[in-house]
Amino acid sequence: MQLTKHQRRPRLELQLRHHPDNLHALYRESQDPVERARWQALWLLAKGQSIPQVASNLGYGERWVRQLIHRYNQDLPMKNLRRENKGRAPLLSPELREAFYQALLQPHPRDGLWNIRNAAEWLSQRLGRPVDPRRAWSWMRRLGFAPLRPRPRHRQADPEAQAAFKKNSS
Repeated sequence: MQLTKHQRRPRLELQLRHHPDNLHALYRESQDPVERARWQALWLLAKGQSIPQVASNLGYGERWVRQLIHRYNQDLPMKNLRRENKGRAPLLSPELREAFYQALLQPHPRDGLWNIRNAAEWLSQRLGRPVDPRRAWSWMRRLGFAPLRPRPRHRQADPEAQAAFKKNSS
């Protein structure tokens, strides 16, 4: 809602659907702290307290109280919906996770070492869609593996000289 400089915001009214005693009972019976604070604010508003008074009594801002009134007037639930959000299912099912773990225990068929790209290719083949190498790395870490990469070798390194150095230095 866009207001010009001298317009006033329309008065926000609580459209009661519950008796104040019922609001008090809902507030007292609630186990969830978020839901409890919402019912308490509505009960205080129904008793006749102003928005600034309710905000200061409960330790919330006036904006929170106004949003709560809008929520109640629109008949939205007062409970905390964040706890009901179970989130997305994991990328790997328990069976696929076990198969990935068993595959990581064996040497990689192509070059013997499991690196991030090899793991991402393996997961992509099993899932039937592309898997980002970073996601493969995180699954390897969850399963207790570190992606391996051979140590770099200099192109002009002499293996006999290195072996002789090792024998002489110990």
